[in-house]
Amino acid sequence: MKAKKGFKIRKVCGQNLIVAEGKENIDFSSIISMNESSALLWNEIQDKDFTAETLAKILTDNYQLDDTTPLPYSQALADAEKLINEWEKIGIIEK
Repeated sequence: MKAKKGFKIRKVCGQNLIVAEGKENIDFSSIISMNESSALLWNEIQDKDFTAETLAKILTDNYQLDDTTPLPYSQALADAEKLINEWEKIGIIEK
């Protein structure tokens, strides 16, 4: 998977928002807000292929979780899979 071109994250009034750049991406029907963790992941995957495992590794590394401990890694992986599903649903990533 990859992030679609033309979607950039911007900090607006303390909120991380995805902003569509370019006329082909303009859709004002919804605003995409991201928490700090999802914003971190979004920034890390720009111009790279990624999987749920990639995102889980970024989370465990960033939050200094031991990726060999089953619970923190399995929770990070579950969270990554949920986030990917949300990103696919709103159309900001592609396979």
